[in-house]
Amino acid sequence: MTAGRRVTSPTVACFCMGETGHFQRLRPLIAGLTRRGVEAHVYTHHDFRAEVDAAGGVFHDLFSKYPLDRADATSHPIASRSVSFAAFYAAEIGRDVESIRPSLVIHDSFAVIGRVVAHLLGVPRVNVCAGHNVTPLQVPALVAGHPRVLVSSACAKAANVLKESYGVPDASPFSYVCAISPTLNIYCEPPEFLREHERRLFEPVAFYGCLPSPEDAKRTGTANGAWLGPESRPALRVYVSFGTVVWRYYTNEALRALEVLSTALGRLEHVRAIVSLGGAPIDDEVRAALVRPNVAIERYVDQWDVLRGADLFVTHHGLNSTHEAIFNGVPMVSYPFFWDQPALARRCQELGLALPLARSLRGAFGADEVQAALGRAGDDRASLLTALARAREWEQAVMGKRAAVLDRIVAIAAS
Repeated sequence: MTAGRRVTSPTVACFCMGETGHFQRLRPLIAGLTRRGVEAHVYTHHDFRAEVDAAGGVFHDLFSKYPLDRADATSHPIASRSVSFAAFYAAEIGRDVESIRPSLVIHDSFAVIGRVVAHLLGVPRVNVCAGHNVTPLQVPALVAGHPRVLVSSACAKAANVLKESYGVPDASPFSYVCAISPTLNIYCEPPEFLREHERRLFEPVAFYGCLPSPEDAKRTGTANGAWLGPESRPALRVYVSFGTVVWRYYTNEALRALEVLSTALGRLEHVRAIVSLGGAPIDDEVRAALVRPNVAIERYVDQWDVLRGADLFVTHHGLNSTHEAIFNGVPMVSYPFFWDQPALARRCQELGLALPLARSLRGAFGADEVQAALGRAGDDRASLLTALARAREWEQAVMGKRAAVLDRIVAIAAS
C-alpha cells in the first residue's frame, strides 16, 4: 500500500420509487452492503425512513423535496410518472447526489431517475429487476394488458428529453418496465424461476431473491397470526390477499372475488379464514359486508406472521407474496390480476406450488370452484408440500450466495 494513502469505504446511491413491494426487495441489499462498510445513501419515500435506518442506510426524502405530482399527475399506469419525474428533476437531483460522490448507483427498475443520475455522474449502475421475468421484449404485452393507459404530454416530452439529454436511447413512457444494466442486474427470485433462455436476457445477472436475510427478518407475533393460531385449530386455515397495487386498478374485480370467497368459505365449518385488504381505502360498510363468523376481514396484516399459521394462501401472485408463501411452506391458490402476476402464477403451477382458481385471467368463479380448489389442495397436499420444500431449498440457496453477490457489487463500487 502506498504510504500516506487513505483507504475509504465506497459510497453508493440507491433509488426506489414509493412502492412498498419494491422497497422490500431493495432492503436486504442495502442491509447487506452496509454490513460490509459501504455507505449507502437511499433516496426514496419518507414512508420507508425507519426501514432505511434499520438497514443501516442514510435516508434522503426524495419526494418531499421533489414532488412526483409536480412532474406528472395524470399518466397511467402510475409508474409511467417515474419517467416524467426523471426528466423533470434530473439536473437538481443529479446535483444533490453529486455532493455525496458515489462510485455506484443502485436502482429499482421503476426508479428511472437512478439510471439518469448514473449517466450524469459517469458512474456504473446496478439494476434491481422489478417483477417476475419482466424484460424489454414484454413491454407491448404488459402495457396492452393494463386496464388504463394514458400518456400525458409531460410524459411524452420527458421520454424525448431522456433520449436527447440523459443517455437513455430507448426511453419511452414505459421505460420503468425494465432497465437492463450493462454492469449488473440483480434478480429477485431464485434462478429456478427462470428457464435458461430467459436468464440470458438479464445478463449480466446475479440472483439475490426478495426475502429478508435471517438477521434482518422481523418475527413478531400479532393478533392477525393469533387469529389463525393453534387455539381451537380448525381443519383448514386460509389466508386471502391480493396485495396492495391490485386495488389501484381492479377494485371492483377484487371486491367481487372477495365476495365469492368470503361467502364460499363462510359456509364451511371446518375452515377459518383471514382476508387482508392490503391497506386499500375500502368503505366500512363494504368491508363489513364481507365478514362472516369464520372469515375475518382486516385492512392490513403482518403477512409473514399470518403465513406462518396458514394452511392455504389465495393469492394474486405478487413477487414478494409468492416467495414469502414458499419460504413458509404454504400451498397457493392462484388468482392473478395483471402485470407479471399471470406469468408467475403459471410458473408456480408448473413447479407444483400452486393450483388455479379460475380458468381465465380475472375470470369469474363461484362457490363450486372455491370448494373444488380447496378439495384439490387437500387431495394434493402431500405433493404440494414436497414441491414447496424443494422450492424453499432454492430460496435458502440463493440467500446463502448473497455474500458473493455483495462482494461483486462492492468490487464494482470500489473500482
